[in-house]
Amino acid sequence: MAETMEVPTPKRARPRTRVGIVTSNKMQKTVVVTVTRRAAHPQYGKVLNLRVKYKAHVEDHDFPKNVTVNEGDKVLIGQTRPLSKDKCWKVLKVLERVK
Repeated sequence: MAETMEVPTPKRARPRTRVGIVTSNKMQKTVVVTVTRRAAHPQYGKVLNLRVKYKAHVEDHDFPKNVTVNEGDKVLIGQTRPLSKDKCWKVLKVLERVK
């Protein structure tokens, strides 16, 4: 008799999150978020300011008509499945609005 053994399915890990500033909102349903971090150079130890730009998805953002996220806003983005060639991040929350 062969008994069926239940194999536990692995739990998904939490998605990666980053906090950054919106630098461009001129696309439909997409914003560009710049994330800045400080890190020491591996060999020399000098502290550097490193920047990475991410394209993030915003569902209710339509640039000329309905702007929901403005340039300068501080946002929280999370990693998701690939939505296009360049876009695999999604805006989770607007932390600070620009005045």
